[in-house]
Amino acid sequence: MKKIFLFSFLFLALAAVAQKINPWQLEAKNWDAKNYYGVTVANGMIGIVSSQVPFKVKDVVLAGAYDLYGRGRVSNFLRSFNLLNMQVSINGEQVNENNTQNFVQRLDMKNASFTASFDMSDKATVTYTYYALRQLPFTVLMDVEITAKKDIDLGAASVMEAPDALKEVQNYYNEIDRPHVVISLLTSSAKSPTGKLLMSASNTFLFSENHGAEPRVIHEMWDNNMHLMKFGKKIKAGSTYRFSIAGSSITSAHHEDPLNEAERLTIFAKLEGRDRLVARHQAAWADLWKSDIQIEGDEQAQQDVHSMLYHLYSFVRAESNLSPSPMGLSGLGYNGHVFWDTELWMYPALLTLHPEMAKFRIQYRFNRLEAARRNAFNHGYKGAMFPWESAGTGVEETPVWALSGPFEHHITADVGFAAWNYYCVTQDKDWLMTTGWPLIKETADFWTSRVERKSPGHFEINNVVAADEWAENVDNNAFTNAAAIANLQAATKAANLLGMKVNPDWEYVANNIPILTMPDTKGEAVGVTREHASYQGEGIKQADVNLLAYPLKTITDKGQVKKDLDYYSKRVPNQGTPAMTQAIFALLYARLGETEKAHQFFNESYVPNLNPPFRVIAETKGGTNPYFATGAGGIVQSLLMGFGGLDITEKGIVQLPTKLPKAWKKLTITGVQGKTYIIQ
Repeated sequence: MKKIFLFSFLFLALAAVAQKINPWQLEAKNWDAKNYYGVTVANGMIGIVSSQVPFKVKDVVLAGAYDLYGRGRVSNFLRSFNLLNMQVSINGEQVNENNTQNFVQRLDMKNASFTASFDMSDKATVTYTYYALRQLPFTVLMDVEITAKKDIDLGAASVMEAPDALKEVQNYYNEIDRPHVVISLLTSSAKSPTGKLLMSASNTFLFSENHGAEPRVIHEMWDNNMHLMKFGKKIKAGSTYRFSIAGSSITSAHHEDPLNEAERLTIFAKLEGRDRLVARHQAAWADLWKSDIQIEGDEQAQQDVHSMLYHLYSFVRAESNLSPSPMGLSGLGYNGHVFWDTELWMYPALLTLHPEMAKFRIQYRFNRLEAARRNAFNHGYKGAMFPWESAGTGVEETPVWALSGPFEHHITADVGFAAWNYYCVTQDKDWLMTTGWPLIKETADFWTSRVERKSPGHFEINNVVAADEWAENVDNNAFTNAAAIANLQAATKAANLLGMKVNPDWEYVANNIPILTMPDTKGEAVGVTREHASYQGEGIKQADVNLLAYPLKTITDKGQVKKDLDYYSKRVPNQGTPAMTQAIFALLYARLGETEKAHQFFNESYVPNLNPPFRVIAETKGGTNPYFATGAGGIVQSLLMGFGGLDITEKGIVQLPTKLPKAWKKLTITGVQGKTYIIQ
């Protein structure tokens, strides 16, 4: 019996080794219907979340589309019209999850496409692939391919249905007939819950037949919230029929005339044609992937890291002037609001690999600087005070029951610090003068008024919510104080660089903000940096003190970095803490040369957070709210700045001495300002 068991075990082990993990594809099949978490195809403006049901998608999310409804009496992301839901029948039988076999779904991360394929008994094999077109921010495309196993009658309908939150839905159907083309437009428009926004969507069929031979399209109105256009086609046994759907969705937050613009963009896609659309999309993604991270020796880690980069790239785009929420475009998580998750966690990875995309995350804050000034005024402070949760206008969008809104002030320093880092990486003085300097100056002025000047040389920052958000209304939080210092120091440096007037109070305040240490006690706490004035060693939600070593560089002594790291890494519970916490531990242990411990924390940062069937990252261990782009940003930083040794300095990006864990043979980082870094 033991021999049989041993043989079976060895057979399974060898089979697992033989089946290589594709570094660019995530595949799902035979999933548990009750445990399915969709994966997102996005282009930085529009996100499509997959469904386990054939020819359905779970959500279509549009960046920058907010209205006041739902959770917390604050602005929330709006679901868009679903552009890609279809009803498909073969010989009169409608395709559904109960009459399909061999259902497989794949995300191609290299080309940013999602493909599903299945058999419908003895009738046909079906494949469909959809894209959020990278070159067209508001436009999506779906290809459908049906191979008949016997003579079949195909019925295909594109269904446009309004999400429940929208009101005053208007449905339209138009045919534009030209000598060279007929364009059938299925269009819907509706108002957001308060009526503030008009949201519109339109789509059309792209047929493979020559003009004049394409199927006849019929429009059907079902009810006020749903209509469709459909066609029929006879397909001979052994032959394959192909068609596509192109569609666009846009709101009055993006364009003054969204109804007409949605139709114009759809017509543009129709006449560009399927092949040109896909070629331009793939070329745009090939350009993005010039900046990549390659791990040799760990196939699963390589696939996972590609997934992290893919999602970061998917959730932002250059020139959009918008900023990603913690869940990006993967759904309505956190209302689509913008937190420090952008500046501290996603932004540094983008700044290193794609500074052109990072630039416009700072532009998002610059465009809302006046709102931040008003926020500071309302709270009795000078300069600019950025909101903890930001959405369309830049006013505070945190629900009132969350104390982080009025008290998590480190966000203001995070914005100023991010602006300074953009200059450090790019050395762009023109940008610094026009965009970076106003942000850095106004955020520094906030801190000169925010500190409490107890006596000469004794300043405090009291009554804040810490970066460790379990610590509410505490005094002299380590991260808040250190971030304020970094912000003030950046203001002095920027002023000197630009020949601007230096406010002497910036340096004076920076030199007198305390960083506390634990009171004299026995044991491991001696000499440890204290998280806040009343901290007594309790559990922490996330890294706080450890961020003083990276990214702030307030603490540079390796002995102190290790002391703080050893202490606080033991105070993070197994549940309820976000992925980027262990990522910071991994980064810092890697910089200290303790690469095996770093590798352990690298795995702990995300593996327990993965959800099936696409290994999408949730915010916490065992969580069910993917995709957590904040965590992905932190983990990518652990590779770039930890194992990769890259460091953002005032003279640009440099590389520190580093080494790899035993499990990895080589780490290659490409596309960092035209350079390639190889660590063996």
